Amino acid sequence: MNAVSSSLVVLPDSPGGAALLPRVPYQRPSVLFHSSGRPWLAGRWEPGDIRVAIAGRARVAVFGFCPMPVERLTARTACLRTAADADALARVLPGSAHLIASVNGQVRLQGTLTNLRRAFHTRVGPTAIAGTRADLLAEMTGAGVDEDLLAAHLTQMQLLPPLIEQSWWRTVHSVPPDSYVALAEDGTARTVRWWRPPEPVLPIRKGAPAVRTALREAVADRRPATGRLSADLSGGMDSTTLCFLAAEHTPDLLTFRCTEGSVVNDDPYFAAEAARLLPRAEHLDLLGDDAPALFAPPYSTADLEAPWATTRGLNSSAHGIRLLAERGTGLHLAGYGGDEVFSASPGYLHTLIRRRPITGLRHLRVYRALGRWPWRRTLAGLASRQSWGDWWRESADHLTDPLPRRGTPELGWADVVRASPWATGDALATTRRMLYEIAGEATPLAADRGQHEALTSLRAAGPLSQQVQREYADHGVPLELPYLDDRVVEAALAVRTADRFTPWRYKPLLADAMRGLVPDFILDRTTKGDYQDDDDAEAHRHVPDLLGYFADSALAARGLLDLDALRAALLEPRLDDEMEAHLETALGCEMWLRAIAEARPATDRRTHAPAP
Repeated sequence: MNAVSSSLVVLPDSPGGAALLPRVPYQRPSVLFHSSGRPWLAGRWEPGDIRVAIAGRARVAVFGFCPMPVERLTARTACLRTAADADALARVLPGSAHLIASVNGQVRLQGTLTNLRRAFHTRVGPTAIAGTRADLLAEMTGAGVDEDLLAAHLTQMQLLPPLIEQSWWRTVHSVPPDSYVALAEDGTARTVRWWRPPEPVLPIRKGAPAVRTALREAVADRRPATGRLSADLSGGMDSTTLCFLAAEHTPDLLTFRCTEGSVVNDDPYFAAEAARLLPRAEHLDLLGDDAPALFAPPYSTADLEAPWATTRGLNSSAHGIRLLAERGTGLHLAGYGGDEVFSASPGYLHTLIRRRPITGLRHLRVYRALGRWPWRRTLAGLASRQSWGDWWRESADHLTDPLPRRGTPELGWADVVRASPWATGDALATTRRMLYEIAGEATPLAADRGQHEALTSLRAAGPLSQQVQREYADHGVPLELPYLDDRVVEAALAVRTADRFTPWRYKPLLADAMRGLVPDFILDRTTKGDYQDDDDAEAHRHVPDLLGYFADSALAARGLLDLDALRAALLEPRLDDEMEAHLETALGCEMWLRAIAEARPATDRRTHAPAP
């Protein structure tokens, strides 16, 4: 097993489960046991990564960050009679951790509500097992890559559930973030939904105090066991908020920012002003020119679970993490998830204008002026009865069409994405089939359109943020993301969407929740840093490197990528945002396949059947 971050396998309380312990692909794995004495959890973890409570025949483990005292965890464990009883514990568990229970022969594993911590299950012969990493289970079963999913990702890079929630390994199944997988003694597994999102009914004045409490506690509980506490300080509202909350208990924290972006990027100004108000903190500034450029080689990853998503800045990110490690960082805070929790597109108007027409029309008037939306297309978007399934079906039907022209109202279920110009006909056919299959089963995650968008964004952000966490862990720096804690997310989701998302203010719920704790000039900021100019220039600088890397493409060998089309696209005078995103996706998929071929040669074989 190549991955160096913590992970574990969950075995059922049965003779079949016990017999699988030798197949866990770690040398001398750490092992915890059921009350029966059979192996329960096997894997690799650092001290402090896991906490176990035992009460009679019930055992509960929290794997990850969870500040609940063992005494309280044990008291709740004593109340369990079945694995389903752990629902009550899951609803109050602070932090961000897997919850694993073994109760009277029943076993349960679940991740977090945002998919930051994921759960998977599979079968080894007649016995179902579960785990926290899909590639770990795939190695135990000999499962190969799901090349249909690979084709769809390469083609349309749509990082929305359910595509992003699927396992990248055949016969390994993912557990939805609102559910747990239950392992029975007879070797079977079933997925059980335990959580539903709160109805967004609280006005902001009532909901903001709960967000304030949840986020403040989430940051206060996160302190390094050894070393220094550090935090990103980009100048944006999300990271700057975390710095001021952390300074309440650690005024001498280390802040970190990378100065880069376009000429209109005002993040550096706000970051400098915020740093001035944190006089006891040490401030580490990494100049953009001092880090590897975006899309710069080498192109490689050791993470086998899924294709890497943020490949354009992978080497630059690693450089920054090494600097933090050199300065003794024992725990780092970052603002990932803040955008998904506290901002959204105007799509929420579709529900708002039906439920609260006067408020909806006031919001709409401002969005129209800002976006210069034509009345005809605006009214058509608001009147549309398109379902979530229809949206996926339309995506399949128009996969190769041009993008909608600028000024088109953003009132659909999600952003429109078109196929990459280098996807082969085989890849396109596979993608359309998968999108049609999703369309036939798709149901909204919430009745309110804005709440649905928030949930899809959060469930998409989790797996991407998890990759970043692993990158930090591989360099010996634990990364914590308080905005993606279950309790923070629940507090935010309970607030009315029309209060969380408005055209007049930027992230109003976060601003109101943090008033008095974070400087007003940060909370009242109306801009977001612009980095696109750098992306385009640096991508062009490394086109020869990219073309050389793809010359012997594993994706092309599978009939998924057209090398001539890729070469033609990269040699265009300018790469627009959409093209850069497609390039980042292709690079992540290529790196992943090569890493698998190097680590597991036997699985590096074509399983994708060409389209007829």
